[in-house]
Amino acid sequence: MELVLYTSAFCAPCVRARSVLGQARALLPAAQVIEVDVLSHLEEAETAGITSTPTLVVSRGGTEVFRATGVPSVPQLLAAAALALD
Repeated sequence: MELVLYTSAFCAPCVRARSVLGQARALLPAAQVIEVDVLSHLEEAETAGITSTPTLVVSRGGTEVFRATGVPSVPQLLAAAALALD
């Protein structure tokens, strides 16, 4: 399972989303957690279809199973991660 958080440097909600992802990381030790700064990785963000930050993408085996923009709660993040476990 892969959790990718797309962020930008001047995004206040990104700070909160990063904190939620950190909490989820402790609860999902097997998950690969990645943060991508869209300004530093414009081509990757464009390819992924990122139009706003923060955006969380959860995937399993390279297949996207969940995507959300904004700041998720820990329960929302865990529910999204459960989709990657099926």
